[in-house]
Amino acid sequence: MKKTWRPAIFVVPYFINEKNIPEFLLLKRKLHWVGWEFCKGKIEKGETQKEATIRELREETGIKIKEEEIFDYRLAGKYVYPKSFKERPDRIGQTYHLYSVKVNKKPKNISLDKLEHDGHKWVNFKEAIEKLTYSNQRECLRIVNKKLFLSKN
Repeated sequence: MKKTWRPAIFVVPYFINEKNIPEFLLLKRKLHWVGWEFCKGKIEKGETQKEATIRELREETGIKIKEEEIFDYRLAGKYVYPKSFKERPDRIGQTYHLYSVKVNKKPKNISLDKLEHDGHKWVNFKEAIEKLTYSNQRECLRIVNKKLFLSKN
């Protein structure tokens, strides 16, 4: 069986706090591995990347957004899975496109997908960089943070 790449998206949700500092939503992963990540997920057949962004954010956090609230970084990457997953025997790894979503205020309730995650945290850039498990997500966060910093000037 020839292995292929699983198409996916990375979504970095954030809000600007009362001190005018962005806080980013991290999810504590428990399915396949344990650690901290952003919202991410597969692009379903027939679905656009932005549709996948809206669906994954709603499924994994309960946050509902509109397409016009999504920022596309036009950045793509890929990574090889560290091990084989039984529900993805034909996949070598995952491709991703990076998006961010600004929420107007910190949501009071986050509805986690209990199969995939068992915790969440809103954190500033420094704490997010320290918590994120994988380097590709740390690099994506640096890109999002830089855009937010530059857009203030």
